[in-house]
Parts: sequence; C-alpha cells; structure tokens
Amino acid sequence: MNKKMKKLVSLTALGAAALLPSWAMAAAPAADKADNAFMMISTALVLFMTLPVIVLFYGGMLRGKNVLSMLTQVAVTFALVCVLWMIYGYSLTFGTGNAFFGDFSMIMLKSIGVTALNGIFYQLIHVAFQCSFACITVCLIVGALAERIRFSAVLIFVVVWLTFSYLPMAHMVWAGGFLASLEALDFAGGTVVHINAASAGLVGAYLLGKRAGFGKEAFKPHNLPMVFTGTAILYVGWFGFNAGSASAILSWVFVEWMLRGKPSLLGACSGCICRSGLHYSGCRYRRCRRRAGHWSGRWRSGAVGCGQIEEMAESGRRLRCV
Repeated sequence: MNKKMKKLVSLTALGAAALLPSWAMAAAPAADKADNAFMMISTALVLFMTLPVIVLFYGGMLRGKNVLSMLTQVAVTFALVCVLWMIYGYSLTFGTGNAFFGDFSMIMLKSIGVTALNGIFYQLIHVAFQCSFACITVCLIVGALAERIRFSAVLIFVVVWLTFSYLPMAHMVWAGGFLASLEALDFAGGTVVHINAASAGLVGAYLLGKRAGFGKEAFKPHNLPMVFTGTAILYVGWFGFNAGSASAILSWVFVEWMLRGKPSLLGACSGCICRSGLHYSGCRYRRCRRRAGHWSGRWRSGAVGCGQIEEMAESGRRLRCV
C-alpha cells in the first residue's frame, strides 16, 4: 500500500513540475466571441438609428418642401463623418497624444491588423462602433440646424466641429484624457454625444436665427406617421447604447393632456425621445472621487445600467451616492 502511495505522490509531483512553465507564462490575450458579437449587434443598431431613423424622425417634423433637403444633409454628413473617422478621427481620439487630443499613430487605420485586439474586442470592431457614435452625434446637430443653413455650410461645419469638438471630447472622456484623469466616467455617451451635440445645436440655432418664414406661416409637421415610425425604430435601436423608457411616453402624454386639453402623437414621440436622451446623460458619474475604497460623488440618474455594475465589480470598488 505504501509503495502505491509513494508512486502516486511521485507521479503527481512530476506532473506538477511539468506544468510549472505553463503556469509561469502569462495567458495570451484572446478575443471574447460573445462580447465581439454583442459589439457588432450594437454597432448595427446604432447605424440603423442614424440613417433611416433620423431621416424619418426629423423629415416628418419639417415642412414638406424641406424634407428632401434634410434627407440629403443627413445622408451626406453621415458618409463624410465615416470617411473622416477612418482617415484621422479614430487616431486623434484613441491615440496616445496628450490630455486633449490623440496623435497620428493610427492615421488611415495604420498598424491596426485584422486580428489586433483592444482589450477583449477586435480593434476594427471598436473602430466601427465608435464611428457609429460619431456619425449619430453629427446627424443630431444637423436636425437642430434644419431650414436654417445652406448645404455647403453644413459640410464645412461638420468637418470643423468633428475635428475640434467631438474628437477632443471623446479623447478626454474615453481615451484617458483630461476628463478621465478627473475620474469622469461616461458609459453611454451622455457627455460625448448628447451634451456635446445639444450644446452645438443650441448655439448654432441661436446664432443662425429664426427659420425662414417663422411667424408668417404655420410650422406644422408634414407627416406624423413618419415621425412615429422613426421614433419606434429609434426606441429599439437605442439598445445599442442603453434602454429607453415606456413610462416617459405616458408621462409626457398625460402632462400634455392636462395642459393642452388633449394628447397628441407628437407629444408621445417627444416623450420617448426626451427620456431616452436624458438616460444618456444619466449614465455617468459627476465629481467622483475615490475615498477609502468607495466612489463618492453625484449620481445623475436613479437607473443603474450601462456597465456601471460590471465596472465596479471588476475593480472591487463600491458606489456611494451623495
């Protein structure tokens, strides 16, 4: 019996010794197939939100004579941002650079191979996903400038704004730049996409002034079924970023019912879009500081989502809302 036991112990020791070199070697980084598939689905959802959905939503709210102009502006600016993103946008956003801009190390996607990884994702999938964010952000601004600006001016504005507003903001938040150094976290684009685009749209509309014909003719949506179709698809496509809220539709409709005496389809669509947009901005931390193993700061939304729980679990940190 003792001989068998000694033989078993010896074999176990030899096996352990043989495995020591493999244990000592660090595991090579590998792509997670499920996470990559989810990223591709989210990218497709966001791209679907951009071209057909924004065209339907904004086009339906305009006067009939300006619908084709809006369709053209959205389609061409979408294509323009895609090209600029591949040429220098991704590099200036996710290159090393400084606190405000990246660098030109990945210009024209240089040095990014087919199997190159960014964490557990293929880097080219990351390029496409971030490109969809840039495209929809610019198209949101185009809607704010509808019926106020010439087509050539839109194209010039898009190039300038993308280069000097969107790219540095994305770098500062998502690529370890200035705002990231202040521990600002943005899981759903509340800062980079919605606050950034809303500020540009508001300032642009103010500087350009009233739309032609304002106060002289009725500015009624020419096709509410188009608006509703765009809103419905937008609600589904929003899962590429986060989730929408059905309660917001009811809230907006009932408030409108009380104030105006009757509900409307446009009010329901507005409630859906506004709540989903606010959810963007809520999915982030403001003035967060690491103290005694806790995160303290202002939590901007009662809803927890957009990866916050996973990030906290991985880092072993706890969230304290103050």
